[in-house]
Amino acid sequence: MAPEGAAAQAGAEQGFDYLIVGAGFAGSVLAERLATQLGLRVLIVDKRSHIGGNAYDRHDDAGILIHPYGPHIFHTNSADVFDYLSQFTQWRPYQHRVLANVDGQLVPMPINLDTVNKLYGLKLTSFELEAFFESVAEKREQIRTSEDVVVAKVGRDLYNKFFRGYTRKQWGLDPSELDASVTARVPTRTNRDDRYFADTFQAMPLHGYTRMFEKMLAHPNIKIMLNTDYREIQHCIPWKHMVYTGPIDTFFDCKYGKLPYRSLEFRHETLPQEQFQEVGTVNYPNDYGYTRISEFKHITGQKHPHTSVVYEYPRAEGDPYYPVPQPQNAELYKRYEAEAELLPHVTFVGRLATYRYYNMDQVVAQSLATFKKLRQRHEADAAVPAGLFSSAGATRAAAGAGLASPNATSASTTA
Repeated sequence: MAPEGAAAQAGAEQGFDYLIVGAGFAGSVLAERLATQLGLRVLIVDKRSHIGGNAYDRHDDAGILIHPYGPHIFHTNSADVFDYLSQFTQWRPYQHRVLANVDGQLVPMPINLDTVNKLYGLKLTSFELEAFFESVAEKREQIRTSEDVVVAKVGRDLYNKFFRGYTRKQWGLDPSELDASVTARVPTRTNRDDRYFADTFQAMPLHGYTRMFEKMLAHPNIKIMLNTDYREIQHCIPWKHMVYTGPIDTFFDCKYGKLPYRSLEFRHETLPQEQFQEVGTVNYPNDYGYTRISEFKHITGQKHPHTSVVYEYPRAEGDPYYPVPQPQNAELYKRYEAEAELLPHVTFVGRLATYRYYNMDQVVAQSLATFKKLRQRHEADAAVPAGLFSSAGATRAAAGAGLASPNATSASTTA
């Protein structure tokens, strides 16, 4: 990984084939592919002081590996995604387990056979649980909202105990106001499977995400500028094509209005004890201002006499984490998407740039698919004469792409 500061200077005289805004999964995967597969020169710019986006991890003062932006649990059903990332890391097998604090008890989440039996003092079998769900479910002719998804499957009481309060805290909205996709992400099981995810591949980078990103970006054609807003340098350093992974509305100076995002505040604590809770994460759907507490040593497998936990408090303002899935927001995004499609020199990739609630593996898959399209474009343009690199050429490219002025409101550039 090139050192910060002098990174751009090293390539400024020759110019860059790609300017990538954001050093998270989307930007890093594309940088690696463009450099290693096509031999192109890439400059990555990020406003933060580190690579890795929200998946960045580091050791705290006690020496415990933590995730500053909340726990990032890797899971995927895609062998292609898993094999790709395996080039840059070894893995530690890890299956995430979550308990929910409901009615004074800690019960498995997602809801399964043990959850229902413990909560209601029953001794149902898997077959009897199916009948139980059918007896309490509220039938819906159409599933439109997150409330519909849950009450049509497990009924009103379990909906109120596990989903309504959690969703209202997390999103600042009632589930009846949110798209069905939010609660549809959480399964309901009739067996005793207490894993939070059921994906084929479930593992954590053996030495952490940051180490994985460092290896991903170690190619000599990749230069990195941190603590930098791309608008500060886009007209100073020659480049041919931009990959943008920040919020799409901010790229266009919110000309049609601001796309709503939910943010999070993280409160980290290091405690003088080996273990704080039974599992990696405990949800608090109905009590307290936080939604969950996660303990990192469960997730990383690290041995240490102390432990570190993080409390998550949803916020309306702050760094954009979650696009708010409502029909009116989808319509607003389409207006920005239409503008983006008119820009031949800019490609929009990632959760924020495409206003999608993607998991990490989905961002990697999207980036790999995007690379295939960029490679086809590169091969088609291979016969175009060189000579595009100059300060004036970069300025013309930027102007042609419709990029915002350096004085406009700066964008968050973390994928």
